Order: sequence, then structure tokens, then C-alpha cells
Amino acid sequence: MSTSSVWNASEAAFEMKRKSSFSLLDNTERPMPDTGDEHPAQMEKLWKLMSTYEPNDPDSIQKAFARHLEYSLACTRFNFTMQDAYRAAGLVLRDRLLESLNDTNAYYREQDVKRGYYLSAEYLIGRHMQNAIANLDLEKPFKDAFMGLGMQLEELFHEEADPALGNGGLGRLAACFLDSMATMSLPCWGYGIRYSYGMFKQYIENGRQVERPDFWIGDGCPFEIPRPDITYPVRMYGYVEEGVDENGHWGLKWYGGEIIQAMAYDNPIPGFDTYNTNNLRLWRALPAKEFDLDAYSSANFTQAVEQRRRAEDLSAVLYPNDATYEGKELRLRQQYFFVCASLQDLLREFIKRPNYKWSELPEKVSVQMNDTHPTITVAEFMRLLVDVQHVGWDEAWDLTRKCCNYTNHTVMPEALEKWPVEMMERILPRHVQIIGEINRRWINELLDMYGDGPMIEKLSLFEEGEVKKIRMGNLAILGSNKVNGVAAIHTEIIKKETFPEYYRWCCDKGMPDKIVNMTNGVTQRRWIHCANPVLSAIYTKYLGSQKWLTDMTLLKGMLQYKEDPKLHGEWMAMKQGCKAKLAAYLKEAMDLDIDQDALIDIQIKRIHEYKRQLMNCLYVIHRYQTLKRMSPQERERVQKRVVLIGGKAASAYVNAKIIIKLISNVSKIVNNDPETSRYLKFAFVPNYRVTAAEVLIPASDISEHISTAGTEASGTSNMKFVMNGGLIIGTMDGANIEIREEGGDDTMFIFGCLEHEVPSVVAQAKQGHYPIDGRLQAVFQAIRNGEFSRDEPEAHGEFMSIIDRLCNTYAAGTWDGDRYLVIHDFPSFCDAQARVDAMYKDKATWCKLSIQAACSMAKFSTDRTMKEYAEVIWGVKPAPRPLAISAPTARAAPAVVEPAPVKPAPTPAVVEAAPVNPAATPAPAAAVDAPTSTKKGGKGKK
Repeated sequence: MSTSSVWNASEAAFEMKRKSSFSLLDNTERPMPDTGDEHPAQMEKLWKLMSTYEPNDPDSIQKAFARHLEYSLACTRFNFTMQDAYRAAGLVLRDRLLESLNDTNAYYREQDVKRGYYLSAEYLIGRHMQNAIANLDLEKPFKDAFMGLGMQLEELFHEEADPALGNGGLGRLAACFLDSMATMSLPCWGYGIRYSYGMFKQYIENGRQVERPDFWIGDGCPFEIPRPDITYPVRMYGYVEEGVDENGHWGLKWYGGEIIQAMAYDNPIPGFDTYNTNNLRLWRALPAKEFDLDAYSSANFTQAVEQRRRAEDLSAVLYPNDATYEGKELRLRQQYFFVCASLQDLLREFIKRPNYKWSELPEKVSVQMNDTHPTITVAEFMRLLVDVQHVGWDEAWDLTRKCCNYTNHTVMPEALEKWPVEMMERILPRHVQIIGEINRRWINELLDMYGDGPMIEKLSLFEEGEVKKIRMGNLAILGSNKVNGVAAIHTEIIKKETFPEYYRWCCDKGMPDKIVNMTNGVTQRRWIHCANPVLSAIYTKYLGSQKWLTDMTLLKGMLQYKEDPKLHGEWMAMKQGCKAKLAAYLKEAMDLDIDQDALIDIQIKRIHEYKRQLMNCLYVIHRYQTLKRMSPQERERVQKRVVLIGGKAASAYVNAKIIIKLISNVSKIVNNDPETSRYLKFAFVPNYRVTAAEVLIPASDISEHISTAGTEASGTSNMKFVMNGGLIIGTMDGANIEIREEGGDDTMFIFGCLEHEVPSVVAQAKQGHYPIDGRLQAVFQAIRNGEFSRDEPEAHGEFMSIIDRLCNTYAAGTWDGDRYLVIHDFPSFCDAQARVDAMYKDKATWCKLSIQAACSMAKFSTDRTMKEYAEVIWGVKPAPRPLAISAPTARAAPAVVEPAPVKPAPTPAVVEAAPVNPAATPAPAAAVDAPTSTKKGGKGKK
């Protein structure tokens, strides 16, 4: 779907006016109806036709499915595929989501709530259908409906493509946040980019990562709602001039350049056990000028569609390769594109309020910047307020700093984005001026406090050097009300190492709480209830209800059974079932056979040197060498193990790709050795994504979270693994520390140096004391001898380049040597692995620890995380939409007086296996229609 443009780049001040905005009709006569009725009769009839919700009984679902199959998809009843069936079922579900979304938005407006807006470059949301059906409490009627049509609901789930809108933990975290926001009835929306191709599909060919386009929307996504009526202009390039506008306001105006249209696509996000459905609004880039007919007529066919190509580049690919100048420019344009559209949209929502005052903006709006990708928000917020809305500078800056908040996701200063001033001046000339003025005032304040010295250079928004750059992290901190880390240790590192000068300034200004901790989490509804339904059923059975799905502290009640043989039997059967599912997946995806009785050892995350997949691979080589030295009788006593590694390497990250090649080559040798393959299997799982994670994570016995201490901000896969009863081998880094505190020291196999010990390790290496363990020397020698090169000279050279750099022991802790201390931590890593083997042989103890760890994870639910964000950072309060008091499926009409909402009567049952859906339950009709605020959303309340 596309949309024609109404904007002209030679003009200014057209921001915050949607294409269908009434503000674009100023001074234009509007035709009037020839009736004096406020609500014409035909509109009242239309309202009555839309006055009830879609019924949710199996028969009605079947009828809606048949209707969509023929009338929405043009299929015949005699000829349709399972993909067609999935899309039709998705449209049936979307109908119900839309009803709830519209009524939730109406309720938020009526209540005039403060809203939160989450800006993120990625959302790794996974498949919609299963999660939405579970949250809407429609699992049973949908399952019964499709079973009556001869289809299994699970078959339809598998037809859905993973939306390629994210890469790793950052995007998955954002998706979990959206689920918890809706479940907690927080009036919050997400904003991002509707990528056509996402990151890429990862294939492994001859052991190497090959990237291919992931055109996930090729067959259409039935859950998204194109909104051509919600389209905003986004200007880039051009020039800035002084001038006076039509109202006599002097100011700087941005002219020329190119206009990109940002068209909204809405994705309803239903909450669990609530009538609220929130929204993820994604922007698609479209050209302002669709087609150059003159160029086409002159046979310049490529030029005729050049504007379309340039526009579509912005929403084509997540994280385009930024190894080149052009790639960096595309990333900056991409980030500004979605920030500009999002801020126009949310500010426009604010000014639609009757008699709005700008002073009220912080009471109604809170914006969260997820990492540095959307941090141009600070400058764009100022531009829209000062240049477009004519708010004075001082007031605009005060409003910006009260409304904006920033989440830092890295502990490494070099990972913070910095944009060349020259590039910014070309693409966003007005923003460079705004940032310059912010910096001038900021530096003057610092000079008054500290005088001229090193603090000024560190705190400046500009980095001097051969290429002058703008520090986006500094801009984000200065322009935010709150800054947060994502784990306790990470937040302390931000204060001490990443931004120590800012923290000193905060303390000197009496604001030590400007930097706060918000430990990450994951949603138990996706990662237990949907990914591991057998475990979900165990919890519900033992706890007597599903209330743990919205209050994970209730899982503590399971601890009284952690030594109960009956629970042990059910728990181990659950794990064995998950392993069987994993075995089937690996066989189908990779033709890999595994022993389901082996210990399953998994490391799945982005491929990066600091995450140390390399160390894991080196350990596998050591384990293989140990097995080769054993007699057949000795091998029989060894714990069998299957080691799986998965994740994508950034397309320009050479070393990460070499590590994938090394893993692939080692696995070929290990898996094809008849002497050892019964006892050790090793594989790289390609194209890691949410759907793959939902199979891998529940099956794990042990998972690897082994980053160098002080380098991982938090991690969230560690939380998912433990929630599913897996134990961890890890360093004291990121959220590992807090997971261990909650579950107990014996539920985690800790190794490696501590964060505060790293500087002394590096210092000793410089003095020549950085020994290489004998076991690791043997591994290095095997690699040098070409035992894993498989007669590939290029691969051998690549492997040698990594080993030689690691062995530059004087440079340990730097990029010239062992940057992430693999050599230092390897001996204790081997010792921890030996402890894992020994513990796993004691199945009763292992099972007890598995239960203990899994049932101690309440802190790591995103419900807790979102509650803290809402209370500490945003000041946003839950706004649960009440149930209507009219007929069971009736939608409410506007009313002056709002009657008190009536809660549904509790279901008389001892065990609450599932929430009741009032939409499908007969109830007596009420005589009084309820107001808009009490519309029923077709969801079950407990």
C-alpha cells in the first residue's frame, strides 16, 4: 500500500499535520449537511450495526473464518492452502484485536491519562497468533473451532513467519515490554520502523554465514493495520534561513532538501487478563513524489523511480552495514525518520486535548529512548517545540528534559553512537544548530561550576579530533529526566566508568537519583505459557490457578515441592518432552541426530567477541581431545553432552564470522568421529530467531552466559533459560549476578575473574605475567596444525589470525591481544564444566536445583520491570478498561453520566485453569447502556 503526498520541500512549518489533518483545510469551505441533526439517521444505524462485539463461540469463529477465506483472500472453499487458512484465521483474530484497540484508545482519551511512548529501533516480537490468542483468553474456542473444521490450531501457528523487526536481546526486550505494558493496563505505545526485510536470514554454507533477504511480509501480515490516514512528512537535507512567519514570529526555518512520507502500520498488542489492547505503531518510508513521469517519458527509467528507491531504503533493512560512509549515512537517516514521525504523532495526540497548555506536557507525555538509536529525539523534540510550535527556548528545554528518558544498554563507551558533524550538517542542518546551542549553554554552566578543565572536554556534546563528532550518548543524558541501566552491576558501571563525569555533575547538582537501575526481564506468558505449555500446566496444577501468569511471586509456592518425588517425575518428563521436540527440530532443520538422554548445553545470542562463543568452542575442542585420549571403557563413564551455539553476526563483523566458521569446522570433525560422536555432539544452529528460541530454551539443561565480567549490560536469554528450569554456567556479569542472588549460589556454576579484578589482570599482562593453561595450549596447537581447517587455506589463515592475537599476551585486555580475557578465564571455565558434569549425574539434586532456580525468577518478569519504569521514571499509572454493564457483547455508547463498572462474577471452581471469557458467556442484559469508557473488549477476566 502506498499513499500520495501533499507536502512541498520548498515550504516550511508543515510538521505535526497528518495528511488527513483538518489543519490542512484552513480557510477552505467545508460542505454542510442539509439536516440539522447532530447524528444523521444513517449514522445512527451504522453505529447500531457496530454496537456489539464479535462473538467468540466456536460456531461464530468458524463463520468468520469462512467469510475471510472467501471475501478477504478470494479463496474458494475447494481450493486453499494452509497458508491461506493461517491468514484467514489471523484476520478473524485481528477483528477482535481491533475492537479492543479502538475502545482502549477511546478510554485513554476519555480518562485523559498520562501516556508512555517507547521508541526502539527494533522489536523482536516473534509470532503474533499464539501469544495473542492466549492473552485474549480465546485458546479453547479457537482450538475447538478449527478442530471442527479438521485443522489443528498448532498447524496454523507454524504457518506464521517471524516478523523480522529485531536482532537480539534489545529487540526481544522491547517486545516483552510491550506485552507487560498491555497486561498491566499501562497507557503506553511502542514506536519503531516497519522493516521490509528485517536484518537477514542466516544460512550456513561451507561453514560460513551467508546473509539473504528476509522478506517476512511477502505473504502479508494479517495482524498489521495499514494507516494511510496517519502519514507524516519527514524532511532531510536542505538549508536553514532566518525569517518571520505569517504570525510575525521570528525564527530559523528549515527549507529544501527532500521529504519522506512516514506512513503508520498499527500492530495491536493485547494484554493478558485485561480488556486493554495497546499499540505498536511502525513507520514505513514512502516517497513524497511517487513517480517522475517526465524522466520516464525521456527514457530515464531508473531516475523515474529514484525517489521511491531512496525513500524505501529507510525502512528496508534493520541495521544496514555501516562499514562505509554511505552505510553510516543511511543509519542516521533511518533513525531520524522514525523519531521524527513518532514525535509528531505523540505531540499531535497531546495538542488534540481541549484547551491544552504546553506546561502540562510532562504531566501527559513520557518518552523512553531505548539505547542510543533514537537519541536524536532530544534535538527533534526541541525543533518541534521551538520552530514548529513557537515555544520559547527555555520552556522548550525544560519540557524536553522532563519528558525524555534514556535507557543505556552498553558498558563500553566505544559502542555509543557518535555522528560526524559534517554528515549531520548535510542531513539535519537545523539539528546541528540546536545541538550547538544546547552545548553552548551547557558549557557555560559547567565553566561556572568547574572552571576550564578536563570535565569540559568529557561532558561536551561534541568530540574534537580529526573528525569532529556529536556524542549521542551525552546528548541523551543531558536531555533526559532519568537515565537507567539494565542490571545492578551495569548501572554502577555507568556511574563509575561509562559516564563518570555526568554522574559527578548529577551528584553536585543534588540529583544522584537521575541515574537509576531497571533490571531487565522477560514475559512469562511468552516464554513459559506459550513456549513450554507443559511447564505452564504443572505450575497451574500445583498452585491451583493461572494467577502466576500475572504475578510470578506466586511461583515461590512451588518451592515447598522441590524435593517431592511426584513433582520430580513430572518435571523430568516435561524436560524430556522438550528435548524430543528439540531433537525433531534439529533433525528437520539441520539433519542432526542427538541423544535425548545427553546433557543439552546451549549458547544462543548475538555472535560477538565479548560474549565469548570463541571460548565455548575452544572448550569443545578440549573436551574432544580429552575423549580421544580415553579408552572405550573410560568414555562410557563420561557424561554425554550436546553443545549448540546459535546467533547472527553483523554482516560487517569479520571476527564474528570467523568464529562461526571455526565452530562449523570443529563440529564437522567432532560429529563425524566414530570414536567420540556418541559422547559429544557440537553444532551451530542457523538463523536463530524467536521461533527457534521457543524450541531451544525449554530443552536446555545448562546454558552459557560467559561474557567477560563488566562487558554484558544485562542479558535476557539467561532469564528465559532459568524460567524453563535450565541452570547457568556463567560469569559474575550482567543479570547473572541478580539471578544467582534470587535462586541461590548452588543454581549457577560461576567462573572467571570479577569485574573489579579486570584492571589488575590487564596490568599484570603488560608486565609479562599472562600464562596460557596447558589444556588451552594443546587446543591452540591443534588449530595451528590445521586439524580443524579441513584443507581450507583461507580458513586456516583466519583461525591463525585469531589465535595469534590471543597469544600476544602482553596486550591482553586490548584489541591487539586477548581483548576479552579468554586465556585468563579458560582454566576456571573448564573447572566449572567439570562441576556441571558431576552434578548432572545426581539427577535428584539436579532436578531440585532446576525447580529451585525456575521458581525463584519473579524478579525477572517484565511485569516487575514495567511497574518500576512506570512508577520511578514515567509517572504513568495503570488505566484498566472496565467491563461494560450492558448486554454481554454490547459495545457502549457515549453518555454524560458514567455508571460504575460491574465486575463479572467469579467462576465457581477450586482450580482456575483458565480465565472466563464473558464475550462467550451468556449474561442478563442491562437496561442502561454503558459509556465509552466501559466498552467490553472480548477478553476474559478472572
